[in-house]
Amino acid sequence: MSRTVWVILAILALAFAAITGLAVRRGMLGPQAQTAAIGGPFRLTDQTGKPTDQKVLNKKWSAVFFGYTYCPEACPTTLLALGQTEKLLGPKADDFQTVFISVDPERDTPKVLTNYLSNTSFPRRTIGLTGTPQQVADAAHAYRVYYQKAGAGQDYQVNHSTITYLMGPGGDFVCVIAYGETPQVMAGQIQAAMKQGPHATSCQA
Repeated sequence: MSRTVWVILAILALAFAAITGLAVRRGMLGPQAQTAAIGGPFRLTDQTGKPTDQKVLNKKWSAVFFGYTYCPEACPTTLLALGQTEKLLGPKADDFQTVFISVDPERDTPKVLTNYLSNTSFPRRTIGLTGTPQQVADAAHAYRVYYQKAGAGQDYQVNHSTITYLMGPGGDFVCVIAYGETPQVMAGQIQAAMKQGPHATSCQA
């Protein structure tokens, strides 16, 4: 096979990957593809010290975000936006929760999570989760989340994915909410999914 053909095939493969990624982010893939891509079993500990698994997602629409309490920007920005989003949902907020999963189990104990999530500007209905390094790694793998410790000493940071996953009341993946979206856009996406019912497959109106 000629070099030119190989180059063309490589370009097509990259284009397919990019289009597929965009489809996942916008909730455009079918339910089977979405389920296979995002989510799955996990075993963690909530901010009260109670062992928790993926069933914590049941019966509620859940905004799942991976971050950590020492996060300088992306995490507080996202949680503040979700706090406003929760208010914009009005009565429907009773069917919505935020699930904050720490990617810094060394520092984020249940007590630390409790203190961090007590910020009154964050969503009132927030479940904070942490665990052993392996438990956190397993949860991150299930949700295709990247994270990596950066730096040394007590002031290290953790580089991590900044997207938010909307999961349906059955624990199934619905769509990705991009980092930096306004509360108005986020609320619109969540409401669009809610209108489709518990088996929603996208956040499109």
